[in-house]
Amino acid sequence: MRTTVLGNEFRKMRHLHVGLLAVAWLVAVTTISVCTSFISPDFDRTTEASWNTLLGGAASGIALITPLLLAVVASRQVDVEHRGNGWLLSATSGVTPGLLCRAKFAALGGIVAAATATASGVIAATGFLVGITASFPATRWIGFTAAVVVVNLVLVALHIGLSARFENQLIGLGVGLLGTVVALFAGAAPAGFAHVTPWGYYSLSAASGYVDAHLVALTPSYPSIAVLGLVAASVFWNFTRRFEGQGV
Repeated sequence: MRTTVLGNEFRKMRHLHVGLLAVAWLVAVTTISVCTSFISPDFDRTTEASWNTLLGGAASGIALITPLLLAVVASRQVDVEHRGNGWLLSATSGVTPGLLCRAKFAALGGIVAAATATASGVIAATGFLVGITASFPATRWIGFTAAVVVVNLVLVALHIGLSARFENQLIGLGVGLLGTVVALFAGAAPAGFAHVTPWGYYSLSAASGYVDAHLVALTPSYPSIAVLGLVAASVFWNFTRRFEGQGV
């Protein structure tokens, strides 16, 4: 039953062109990340600053595009149930709305995680292709990628919940737009601000940044991001459990 539900979600995603949106996101993020890095005055192929500019460009590109795009794909994935009376049809076949929401998260989350890892890999590969000779910061790069994956998955869960709870999908899109603003400015806000909203955690994922006008290596805030992931998983599980045995 669960395998069938997950397969149905992937079929819906093909119909909704989610894969095409993921490719568009991948191209946009890598293009913005690489271009902003190459035009930076700190980019120097012979020093660690080259990798730091690429990491900073990746963080900026992801924060600029991802919040709204995740809101779009999640709302599309859930809106088909509202428009087609899918909640009731699934319930008659033994698939509760809560299980359906979790299947949507599993399917969409898998694609989001894969796209995030791929974008990070392409940006790193670009650094090697342009001839960066400085030592590659593998640990920081992997840590940054893992941290961003967690934040993206948290936002997927958030928007699936919003889209399931509110039939008007403009609510979720509005939240995604607001999240874009928060993600872009969280790094310049007081340190505690980043912990208030999930979009602020993009700044906590950063593996490079400016300190006293100097570009330096940073360590992502792994404990904070781990706590965010655990809290979000608990909230999403309890949220979907409330739908068990009832309609949305």
